[in-house]
Formats: sequence, C-alpha cells, structure tokens
Amino acid sequence: MVKVENKTNLFNRIAWNIVIPVLLLAAVGLYSIYFAAIDDPSHMGSPLKAVLMQGLWYIISVVIVLFVIQFDAEQLFRIAPYVYGFGIVLLIAVLFFYNRSIAADAGAKSWFKLGPISFQPSEVMKPAFILMLARVVHQHNQKFEHTIRNDWNLIGKIIAWLIPIAILLKLQNDFGTMLVFVAITGGVILVSGISWKIITPMFIAVAILGITVIIMVTTPQGQVLLSHFFQPYQFKRIMSWLNPSSDTSKDAYQLWLSMQAIGSGQIFGNGFGKLSVYVPVRGSDMVYSVIGESFGFVGSVAVILLYLYLIVQMVRITFDTKNAFYSYVSTGVIMMILFHVFENIGMSIDLLPLTGIPLPFISQGGSALIGNMVGIGMILSMKFHNKDYMFSKAGDF
Repeated sequence: MVKVENKTNLFNRIAWNIVIPVLLLAAVGLYSIYFAAIDDPSHMGSPLKAVLMQGLWYIISVVIVLFVIQFDAEQLFRIAPYVYGFGIVLLIAVLFFYNRSIAADAGAKSWFKLGPISFQPSEVMKPAFILMLARVVHQHNQKFEHTIRNDWNLIGKIIAWLIPIAILLKLQNDFGTMLVFVAITGGVILVSGISWKIITPMFIAVAILGITVIIMVTTPQGQVLLSHFFQPYQFKRIMSWLNPSSDTSKDAYQLWLSMQAIGSGQIFGNGFGKLSVYVPVRGSDMVYSVIGESFGFVGSVAVILLYLYLIVQMVRITFDTKNAFYSYVSTGVIMMILFHVFENIGMSIDLLPLTGIPLPFISQGGSALIGNMVGIGMILSMKFHNKDYMFSKAGDF
C-alpha cells in the first residue's frame, strides 16, 4: 500500500502540463524531419535514418531530464559555477578542435565533430549561463538593498559573466547564438528587481543601437565601420532580409524558397507529407516551412499556440514557487525558448534576418535539443521538489 502511495505522489510531482506539450512538439519534429529528409536526401540522408537519429537524441534528452530533475534549488545553486566553468572550457576547446567542413559551410567555428555526431558546445553553455546568472542575482539581492548604486553594481556583475561568452562566440563567428545569451540576460535583468529608472533607458539604448546597426549595414560606409564586428555573410543575410526578392538565386535563395513553401500551404495546407517546394537545410533551420506547406496557416498557428501554452505553463510554475533563485532560473529558460521560437519562425517568414537558430524540440539536431531539455528539466525540478523555503543569507541554505 505504501508503494502505491509513493508511485502516486511521484506521478503528481511531475509537471505534466510541461511534459505533454514538449512531447507533442517532439512528434511534430519527427514528422517534419522525416518529410524534410525525403525532400532533401542529399543533406539529411535517408528519412528513416534521420528520424531514428533524432529519436535517439530525444531518448538521450529524456534521460538527461530525469537526471536534472533530481537536483533541487540548493544543489543547482551550488553547482552553477562548476557547470559555467565547464561550458567555458568547451567554448575554448571548440576554437582549436572545431569541425572544418561545417565551419566552411556555416561560417562559424562552433561545432565539434565526433565520428558521425556533431555537437555545438554553446548549447550546453546556455543552461549553464542561466544557472550562473540566477546565482549571481540571488546572492546580490540577499546582500544588498535595491538602490540605484547597488542596481548598477548588479548590472556590472551580470555583464562580467556575459563578457567571456561574448568574446568566445565572437571568435567563433557565431553572432546568432550570442543573441540568445543577450535575450536570456535581458529577461533575468527584468525580474532581478533592478529599478525601472535604469532598465527603461537601457532597453531604449539597445533598441536604438540595433536600429542604427541595421541602417549602417545598408550603406558601404557603415559596412566598413561594422566589418570589425560582422562577417561579410552576415551583411548579406541582413540585406536579404530587408529585400528578399533582390537576389533569389544566391543570398536570398533559402529565405525566398521558405516563404514560397509556407505560402503554398495557404489556409489548410497541401496535406500530410505533400511537399512540392525544395528548401535547403529544411530539417533544421527552415523546419517551420515543412509545417506551413503541409498544414497551412491553421497548422502553423496551432504550433505557435502549442509553444504559447508551454510558455504560459512555465510562467505559472514560476509564480507558484516561493523560491527566488528558481524564479530567476525559470525566467532564463523561458527567455531562451521564447527567443528561439521567435527568431526561427520570424526568419522563416522574413520578419527577422537569418541566423541559423533552431526551432525548439522540432528542428533536427542533438545539441540544441539537449540544451533546451536541460532547461525543461530545471523547470520540472521546481514542481518535483516543491519546496516553499526561501534562501537564507547570501545563498546559504
């Protein structure tokens, strides 16, 4: 009788409102990858092999989630510096042992190659960075009251932990991934308790900077000034985004075909597995075009609503916890997943420039899936342990 009760309690401690949408997104991913492989076998191999490989990554990710979920807030707090340090070591190592063929194609030195498996260490760095930021913010808030001076001090601490990652990603030429870390940082700053007298002008300044960079990219003089920070292919991506019909045979080729594929689906789509428009790298970067072409506007919106449901449920768990450290962690995870969704879908329909950021739980690839699933594991940990305690002094428990 006791065993039955334990099983029941264990079942109730799982946040099924998080697990179920992730499983549904995984099913959409396997479907999309299978038919993307049929459409582009030269890039993805046989459809069965592509699905089996992604299925293996899902299994590995589930095992990792089951491992991560065993860590409560105290343990996550304590291991944060170690996983951050491990992530930094990986980012340094990939600069020396990066895959040359992938770097030649993608323009970024950000992938390891281990036999038939490629791995991107920056994906591991994302949840590690989230943990570290949560620890830094919590420690600061335990020691100091929120004054303008102390808030600027906290911003300095946050930026100090971001700078090593920014430098290493710049050396890898991986600007798209850097944007994810910026989004995570922005989200954590918003909930850190920093005064809006600081946050408002900061975000306005970032918006002005972004608009200024886009304007500068459109002029030869601006491109010369920005050449120290961006690669030529990144200029081309922005120009293709601003004018996708300018050169549909070269720089805007992938974007133009993605828009054609999604548009061809119209309202209800062409039907299950019916893909008629060839789109390069369809299983990873442009996987949303499979959904749009197959299921049209209705199916595309349904996937977006599924992501929205997942994010809302994560926010609910965040509000339910009384643990400040957990709330910072969950905010970072939510921003990570939200930015991935926003950027991937946005670039597929020309709302945003191409960056190569995958669609969470759907795009082909193991390292991105593992990074997102580690984030899900940390969210699930909140309900699994369901501790109401608040941290005591300066991070001690």
